[in-house]
Amino acid sequence: MLETLYGRNGVCEALRAGRRKPYKLLLAEGVREMDVVNQIVSLAKEAGVRVVQVRRHDLDQLGDAHHQGVALEASDYPYSSLDEIVALAQSRGEAPLILLLDLLKDPQNMGSLVRTAEAVGVHGVVIQRRRAVSVTPAVVHASAGAVEHLLVAQVTNLVDAIGRLKGSDVWVAGLETARDAQLYNRADLTGPLALVVGSEGEGLRRLVRERCDFLVQMPMRGKVTSLNASVAGSIVLYEVLRQREANERMVIS
Repeated sequence: MLETLYGRNGVCEALRAGRRKPYKLLLAEGVREMDVVNQIVSLAKEAGVRVVQVRRHDLDQLGDAHHQGVALEASDYPYSSLDEIVALAQSRGEAPLILLLDLLKDPQNMGSLVRTAEAVGVHGVVIQRRRAVSVTPAVVHASAGAVEHLLVAQVTNLVDAIGRLKGSDVWVAGLETARDAQLYNRADLTGPLALVVGSEGEGLRRLVRERCDFLVQMPMRGKVTSLNASVAGSIVLYEVLRQREANERMVIS
């Protein structure tokens, strides 16, 4: 199938990553030739992709997409497998760090979380095939193209995926406000870890929560009792990075 990616960062990173088959680059007439646009055109030509100028109105037909005068017709997103994600960590000699999304439905939330995940060195993201957002052009755009560089696995059952990860000696932490949850910055997040972030408004499903090895939560001192899933997940992912880097410095010294 064919997908139309849009937005300068998303299109640029898709071409840089080279994981999709690109077919046609669409540029709106009169689009400003800034550095990123020149880079996009250069990458497209290197890949043998046809560059076509179109009316901006034509790109507006993509809907609510903020296309910035750039779109790319390309093959579908190339999903990976859970085994490939674990193998990537092993090939790098690193403790696995995997992000699991429990029925997240908002493309903006997923895109924001994936952008953070790529920035902190997450080895892969796991999503459920049904009842959850997939890697759509909207997710690519929201992630500023970061998802094009990440391994993302679609699984039939997230609970089963958690069991497989635990069988590979990966500890599973659920992000959830609960009595038995530790504050995120007091939990040991340095080992092989999978962080599970729940859906907007509902959090983790019961079976998912029960399969986690432990729960972590954010301190809340204001009148609002919850944080956006992408915000909370991003904070915990950076805490994982902080703890791992601190641990590495201790080992070196």
